Amino acid sequence: MNQTATRALAVARPVIKGLTILNILYALGIASLLVWSFFIQGWPQRPLGFDLTHAHPQAANGLRAIVIIGVIGAAIVHTILRRLLAIVDTVRDGDPFTLENARRLDAIAWRVLALEVLRFVVAAIASAVWEEGRIDGFSIASWFAVLLLFVLSGVFAQGARMRADLEGTV
Repeated sequence: MNQTATRALAVARPVIKGLTILNILYALGIASLLVWSFFIQGWPQRPLGFDLTHAHPQAANGLRAIVIIGVIGAAIVHTILRRLLAIVDTVRDGDPFTLENARRLDAIAWRVLALEVLRFVVAAIASAVWEEGRIDGFSIASWFAVLLLFVLSGVFAQGARMRADLEGTV
């Protein structure tokens, strides 16, 4: 393994651990916001400092729905980070081409796809509540990432099968 890859691998584990902690804090923060939104008198106008609901009567419900989607998204991200950490550990151990890693990559791909669908749902809610008729939220790069993850899971599965075949012939 070249020196750059070795350094990247050494940094990956603590970065993923740090992102996991930040993701948990994010989830706790927005879950708290959701709970408090039901107890704050005049929500969301009062905390924001201006009357949002006069111009957009469904703003409070729209914001709550988006916060719920944020909590769901954080849970999905948590599962992605756990699987990614497991893959990094197998790479550090020198055995990345396993069927388990192929399954992990496949699961990550499905979860990234779910996050992209959630992004569309948030855009649709925002369109319905604030900007009727305008749905934005498409990113070609994100969809390429989903495709790439599915391809990589196939590559890992094929690599694991080839290795198993090779070990069976030796």
